[in-house]
Amino acid sequence: MRSSAGLQRLIDAAMELERRTMQLYCLFESQFDRPEPLRRFWFDMAQHESRHFGALALVSGLLEGARRAMPTSIGLTPKRVQHLGRLLDRFHREVRSGISLERAFEISVEIESSEIEDVVLDLLRSLKGEAERERAVQLLIHDLGDLSYMIEKYTNNHALLAQADALLESRVGRLRKRPAKASPPLRRVKG
Repeated sequence: MRSSAGLQRLIDAAMELERRTMQLYCLFESQFDRPEPLRRFWFDMAQHESRHFGALALVSGLLEGARRAMPTSIGLTPKRVQHLGRLLDRFHREVRSGISLERAFEISVEIESSEIEDVVLDLLRSLKGEAERERAVQLLIHDLGDLSYMIEKYTNNHALLAQADALLESRVGRLRKRPAKASPPLRRVKG
């Protein structure tokens, strides 16, 4: 089990990753605001990241009020957080220098393929149970379906479309392979 202080630091780091991912999608929303369905797509992507941030903020608040422990199987480690932070740093620098719509889609596929979403899903399962994780996976699948559709509609990049479709299929496969025994939600530690 991890200490509540160590867990709190990791959740804070995950919240920062979600906030920065949301910022990228907000930048895309302002840079690629025409046609309207494209602007709405970027807005929806940002909004879904804000929901992840909010879920983690709620968990963080719960941790502040009680001593709790988390199973050590959670995949969020300082090394993983640093790797994801460097990935987002690189994307933010690139976006600020100006990118094409196709590159925005490439970045989105890379973000959605990265471990950022897996980190949030791991936390949701450990902290709030399998049902909450499943809801988050369903939203993620919806986002990936929309991303695939937008790539098909606004680019001629068949390799990128295939990559987005493969990612979508992988997530659908994970949802179908639910664990036989749901992870228990976060529990209080006596003492």
